[in-house]
Amino acid sequence: MSRPLTLGLVQLTSSLDVAHNVAITSDLVRKAASEGAQLILTPEMTSYIDRDRDRALKTACLEQDDPALPQFQALAHDLGITLLIGSLPIRLPLEETEGEVPKLANRSFLIGPDGAILARYDKIHLFDVSLGHGEGYCESASYQSGDRAIVADSGVARLGLSICYDVRFAALYRALAQEGAEILTVPAAFTRTTGKAHWHVLLRARAIETGSFVAAPAQTGRHEDGRETFGHSLLVSPWGDILVDGATDVGVSVARIDLEDVAQARSKIPALRHDRTISIKHA
Repeated sequence: MSRPLTLGLVQLTSSLDVAHNVAITSDLVRKAASEGAQLILTPEMTSYIDRDRDRALKTACLEQDDPALPQFQALAHDLGITLLIGSLPIRLPLEETEGEVPKLANRSFLIGPDGAILARYDKIHLFDVSLGHGEGYCESASYQSGDRAIVADSGVARLGLSICYDVRFAALYRALAQEGAEILTVPAAFTRTTGKAHWHVLLRARAIETGSFVAAPAQTGRHEDGRETFGHSLLVSPWGDILVDGATDVGVSVARIDLEDVAQARSKIPALRHDRTISIKHA
């Protein structure tokens, strides 16, 4: 039996101006909804993107005080759509932080058509890397990693939530799919350096390995904090076909999918049921 769903991916170049980012995002979400999208996804760091730790800590708010979140809740309610805000920088209460240093959470929010928050996900794997030629990132200096994976029933599909660097950890996606996720969400701010090398192949691999749709809305272009992101928001089928590629412009991509394709892919190659316990011996 067919299970059609129209999905929209929002591609942004977020700045240091929260109000501006919210306005641009809201316009693009409305555009996607006008084109029939029932489930709309935005990238990592939708409301604010900044590598400067002190400035980010000063700008970010506790969840209950965040200025962007209620606007996105009202937007989902007004449009009657399910909205995944890829992530917002959320200041953690000191009692929830590890140690005495203030930290943020890189947190996704799944919002239902009534404006209620259906699920939250804090990014588990933090981007601490050195890419050479002076390009490096230490996300853990500002952010605290999450400690739980999330499968959420959005009402239109079962979503497995993740963020950006998580995509390099295949076991997470296997676990999400085995717990019933049909669409794996990977909102991202992938660097241009790593995106050129790995973005497409990683997302296709996660789809193929799990027989899932993969929806990955992305940041694109040069940002005020000096970073450059890759763009190319992708929607990948459970068979590994690229259905949507958002290229490098700010905008929206809308596509109609059939969730029955998940069951068909998993019946053809039932790899999710074929896990074996592996014992490693050193010779």
